[in-house]
This record gives sequence, C-alpha cells and structure tokens, in this order.
Amino acid sequence: MLTKKQLDLLKFIHRRIQRDGVPPSFDEMKEALDLRSKSGIHRLITALEERGFVRRLAHRARAIEIVKLPDGVAEDNVTPLHGRERAAPPAGVDYAVAVDLPVMGRIAAGTPIAAIEQVSHHVAVPGSMVSGQARHFALEVKGDSMIDAGINNGDIVVIREQSSAENGDIVVALVEGQEATLKRLRRKGNAIALEAANPAYETRLYGAEQVKVQGKLVGLIRSY
Repeated sequence: MLTKKQLDLLKFIHRRIQRDGVPPSFDEMKEALDLRSKSGIHRLITALEERGFVRRLAHRARAIEIVKLPDGVAEDNVTPLHGRERAAPPAGVDYAVAVDLPVMGRIAAGTPIAAIEQVSHHVAVPGSMVSGQARHFALEVKGDSMIDAGINNGDIVVIREQSSAENGDIVVALVEGQEATLKRLRRKGNAIALEAANPAYETRLYGAEQVKVQGKLVGLIRSY
C-alpha cells in the first residue's frame, strides 16, 4: 500500500517520462508535491524503490525508471499535477531511460569550423532518441544557418554515427578532412551540395571525395 504522497510522486514521474522522455528533476518533484525540501523526495523515492515501483540506475543523470504501477492505475487515469502534463506517447515507444551522451564540442551551423573536438561534457537524452545499435553523440550548435529547420544557435543536436545519408538528411559532414558542419545533404550528379536552412547562407558544392558523412541528425535538445 502506498501513501498518497508516494502515489502522487509515482504518477508525476510516470507522466513526465511519457511527456519528456526523461524523469523530472528533484526540484520539479519537490514543486509538484509542494514539499519544502528535496530530502522529502529522496525519502519518497526510497520508499517506492523498496516497494518495487521504481528503480534507480547507476551513473546516469535523472536515473529513475518506472518498474510498475499500482493495480488500478492505468495510463489513462493518471491524474496530472498542477495541470502541466500532456498525453502519453504512442504505444511501443520506450521513454523510461535517460541515456548519457558525450558532447563532442561545437558544430557549425554556418560556415564550416574546425573538425569535431574531444568530449567536453555529457548530456542526458531520452532513450527513444538513441534506439538501435549505432553509436550516438551530441554536439552544441554554433551559428544560425539551420534556423529554418528549427535548429538554433546553442541547441544540442543528437547525432547517430553513420557514414551514409539519403538526399535531404541533415548530417554532420566533414569537409576535406578538416572542417565539420551541420547541413542538409543533397547529391547533384557527381557533386554533393551542403544546403543551409537560412536564405542568408549560400549552398556549397563539393566533389564527392571532399565530403565525408560522420552522422545523421536524430534529435535536438533546447534549454530555455
């Protein structure tokens, strides 16, 4: 049997994982349950873990996984807290785990800049962004050439590592082995066009041997 606070917290975590792909922060849990300190949240999570409803995952940011819900609590009757929750995602999508990805420096969404740097830090992303066996990494966007594709300066883009791309894919392209850029790729005969999504920037044409695809855009994270 769960207390009302334990049940409220379990519902809140469940809805936030469904909505955002990652669990809420402890500050968000504290605010949602109207508690004065995060120590109360720690006690509630410990109680939920002891009862087998959640599991904490080691070495991951916001690492809380929903294991089960109480009998009679289904997805369609989890009551929102403070009116901030949204509908559940499509069935079959696993949003339960947040994955830490390395942020490999900055990538140009403008003119090409120096090739991708070493790992600067890590960022937690929804598990649904990194499905499959391919390696994934993240990059911080510098510039505004992809703004019409919804990619702004300062955004974090999630990249699936791969060496091929379809026409129209947004990719990380290494130009002449020295400069990396984030652009939409199109093949034009024997040439490759790297297209911006901003009319202020011109499309650049390269020989096929000058461009190496390093990965494809699969997700984006923005902080406000």
